Amino acid sequence: MPAFFRAVEKLKPVFDWTDKILMLLCKLLLIGDILITAWAVAGRYIPFISDPHWSEEIVLTFMAYMAVLSATLAIRKRAHIRMTAFDKYLPKKVLMVSDVIADIAVLALGVVLVIYGIKFCNSPIAVRAKYASIPTLSKFWQYLPIPVAGFGMIIFELEQVFQHIGDFFKKDEKVEKEAV
Repeated sequence: MPAFFRAVEKLKPVFDWTDKILMLLCKLLLIGDILITAWAVAGRYIPFISDPHWSEEIVLTFMAYMAVLSATLAIRKRAHIRMTAFDKYLPKKVLMVSDVIADIAVLALGVVLVIYGIKFCNSPIAVRAKYASIPTLSKFWQYLPIPVAGFGMIIFELEQVFQHIGDFFKKDEKVEKEAV
């Protein structure tokens, strides 16, 4: 089993690369959100600046992207809200198994998001529908964050599952070494 975990450890650059790409994307979306919102507000109160008619829909789309992508990033950092009230009362092995089960459930959610997100992005409603304020822009872009976030969830949850299982086997190895 340790050979398997050494092989998985070689995937760390893929996890790191995905994290950096998603973080950069979130930062760019936040900058875009701030700039467009500032432009829209200035356009409402400063007479010589025009308020872009498309600002609200684009800001909301950027916020949807940031919400699901930042949730994906929180998986990697284990920053999601968790029920930990009973963790100190549970045996370590039970806690480790429950963490693996929770991670597998979130991994399954990521798979569902990818499968149904892609189906929905390719559906007539997403492809043919247009933004009200930008009739040349397809609603596809509004639904795209769902499969993208699902893909990120799968990547980061695989990392978490491998870490939890690796910790489980590392503890067993430590016990064996101490017994010898």
